[in-house]
Amino acid sequence: MSCDAPALDRVFLQIGSLPIYWYGVIIATGAFLALLIGMREADRVGMKKDLVIDLVVYAIPISIICARLYYVIFEWERYAGGPWWDIFAIREGGIAIHGALIGAMLTAIVFTRVKKISFWKLADVLAPSLILGQAIGRWGNFMNQEAHGGPIMNQSVIDMHYNLLPDFIMDQMCIQGIYYFPTFLYESLWNVLVLILLLWLRRRNPIRGVVFLTYIATYSVGRFFIEGMRTDSLYIVGNLRTAQFISILLIVVAVGLILYRWKTVSKRYEDVDKIGPINKKKNTKKKK
Repeated sequence: MSCDAPALDRVFLQIGSLPIYWYGVIIATGAFLALLIGMREADRVGMKKDLVIDLVVYAIPISIICARLYYVIFEWERYAGGPWWDIFAIREGGIAIHGALIGAMLTAIVFTRVKKISFWKLADVLAPSLILGQAIGRWGNFMNQEAHGGPIMNQSVIDMHYNLLPDFIMDQMCIQGIYYFPTFLYESLWNVLVLILLLWLRRRNPIRGVVFLTYIATYSVGRFFIEGMRTDSLYIVGNLRTAQFISILLIVVAVGLILYRWKTVSKRYEDVDKIGPINKKKNTKKKK
């Protein structure tokens, strides 16, 4: 269905000839809030806050590089025939969250080995921060009118969205005279639900790694279904969307590791934090 709503200005601030875009401001805000929550969570479980800051210093640039490499690899035909410097033109768009997560995870693995601390404990600390940053970051896509779904061809569906959502959201989803599904919003809301689940789980689960693995599995479930609605997907082969393939792989691995750790790790005190019914039961046995 046609529309004529004007788009929001992508520029947050103009400094001389240098534009500062809303996308960057929103991503930076999400990263800052994620850092604050990560530091607070580290303090709650008895870890040094500086560890979170030190990790972020390395993880952010590495994650950006990996996010870009991931995108370029799966869009290689687009870059193979053009100037080589286009590979580095991040300002023109083209980064992938799965690439960023891979970069962050690899950085954390190396970091925890060097610092001689538990990877799983640190991963559990940072899991709520990661999903919060993703939830906020999707609004950067909103300002850029990207990461949306296909065109909405039914007027009743458009009316339903206008009835449920603030007008400015659907107005921004009016692109070149056509309404599109706000899949950026669907994913942002799903991420908020995952965040709530993680905040609930972190105080009830004693097994290190389960909070982080739950984040991986639940985020991937939402991403799988939402990705199927998007129009800007990367494809691994034929009509198979890369993000959906990676999501299925992550769900299988995460669920498998959760079951494995619940079965084996609960028997080892060094990987069980001092919360939850399992640990209380073991402490009771120990006292006897």
